[in-house]
Amino acid sequence: MAETILKCKDLHKKIGKKEILKGVSLEVNEGDILGFIGPNGAGKTTTIKLILGLQGITSGEVNINGYDIKKDFTKAIRRVGAIIENPDLYMYLTGYENLKLVANMYKGITKERIMEVVKLVKLENRINDKVSKYSLGMRQRLGVAQAILHNPNLLVLDEPTNGLDPEGIKEMRDLLKVLAKQGMAIFISSHNLAEMETLCNKVCIIQNGEIIETNDISVIRTTNEAHYRIVVDNTEKIAEIISVPTEIKGKEEFTIIAKREQVPNIVKTLVENNIKVYEVNEEKLSLEDAFLKKTGGNTID
Repeated sequence: MAETILKCKDLHKKIGKKEILKGVSLEVNEGDILGFIGPNGAGKTTTIKLILGLQGITSGEVNINGYDIKKDFTKAIRRVGAIIENPDLYMYLTGYENLKLVANMYKGITKERIMEVVKLVKLENRINDKVSKYSLGMRQRLGVAQAILHNPNLLVLDEPTNGLDPEGIKEMRDLLKVLAKQGMAIFISSHNLAEMETLCNKVCIIQNGEIIETNDISVIRTTNEAHYRIVVDNTEKIAEIISVPTEIKGKEEFTIIAKREQVPNIVKTLVENNIKVYEVNEEKLSLEDAFLKKTGGNTID
């Protein structure tokens, strides 16, 4: 059974009379990539700040590697790496010099460890170039290198693919999957739901300061109703015949939103009305569709 690295229990945060977080509880296990998503103003950034000890907790607990962050901050945070949006880099220094500065903050980080991390983030051919010459994707990967240099087992990322082109996003995704495979727990907040769907194995949805669901991504995408694509010989009479929500896609194709057990009767109704049915395919709900459904249509940005 995978070890729990991060555990938040009943987190509350008040600023004045305003309650920002209302009992947030979540867990991230070793090897997990947990996507933390929610509408703008839902409490994502506040949660991250409480996890990292950047803001005080009104009530509740943040436990990292068995240590309570309020009672034993130093021990709790020592195996945590984090990037909040853009990494702090010195543009006039080389990539290696930036890593060396970070290494000097910790005991026992050798040149061999630095080069091991450089290889992991695939910057070995450019590590002696000035960071000002790096692409945005390379800078983000150098930021990850900084964050994991001290060998943390929890990596907290806020919008790590923000501003990256498709190639940069893929490079970041591949890197994070390698780290997770090595056993690192990764907590990632992002507005890019399509990327979260590809990257994460679990998703936690927050709305109005409360967690509304945490589950495997395949379960998050499952609902009582699904989209079905149906191909027929003619769609002219479909709207008159079918009682469930329907969208005509063309002369021979339409989609419905229905429960699985309703589909056989819908097909039967079509046949009884002399409509030939050629295909019936269930369309998987995307993470974005599931998110909008669970949050009542609230957009993420």
